[in-house]
Amino acid sequence: MTVDLKAEIEVAKLNKYFGRRHVLKNIEFSLAKGGFLSIFGPNGAGKTTLVKILSTLEKPTEGTVRIADVVLGDDPAKARKKIGLISHSPLVYLDLSAYENLEFYGTLYGVADLKERAEYLLERVELSHRRYDLARTFSKGMMQRLAIARALMHRPSILFLDEPYSGLDPHAVDILDGLIDSIRSDHTFVMVSHNLDKGLELCDTAMIIEDGRVIFFQPKREIDVDAFKDTYRRAVRGDL
Repeated sequence: MTVDLKAEIEVAKLNKYFGRRHVLKNIEFSLAKGGFLSIFGPNGAGKTTLVKILSTLEKPTEGTVRIADVVLGDDPAKARKKIGLISHSPLVYLDLSAYENLEFYGTLYGVADLKERAEYLLERVELSHRRYDLARTFSKGMMQRLAIARALMHRPSILFLDEPYSGLDPHAVDILDGLIDSIRSDHTFVMVSHNLDKGLELCDTAMIIEDGRVIFFQPKREIDVDAFKDTYRRAVRGDL
């Protein structure tokens, strides 16, 4: 793969094994700064493993991943400063309050205006009235809203979203949609989703992974939606 210096994310010859199981198979793609990639595929295809590698939670067995100007194997700590992760697991501490969770993450990342940033984000996700309540008392939707604030605390330039809409009530969906819309021009997004309509609505590039391989990668403007959905359904059935 030729290095694309304009790419915010670049993946070359990426392979991942868990024991003898070959989970990701020679994955290659690049995403420009400000892009929004939606990744689709059946359960077990390797989507979440790919996002974990991109967000430094897993190491690849082979291959190269570059996030902005950082090759992950060279300086993962530097890459993490550029990354925010929102997943179906909120990654918050249940015995800390909403504010204490944001304070903790802000301290880890050296956020200078920590108090102001935490208060601003709690307001944005409509949790300011619960700032001092323990996270364990929150509903699933409230927990996910706190996770959104946590992921944005250090002002990352790249956001990885792993099924971020899973389990959200309609109000929380509206909040997440509004946040994405308000910060979209300043961020690069990679989202894993089983919701074809939502994923296609948000993205400018779509990918389908099946059995650890990229079988579809195309800008949205070039996609025939009916043909795309047929490819996805065949991947889910294992007909490809």
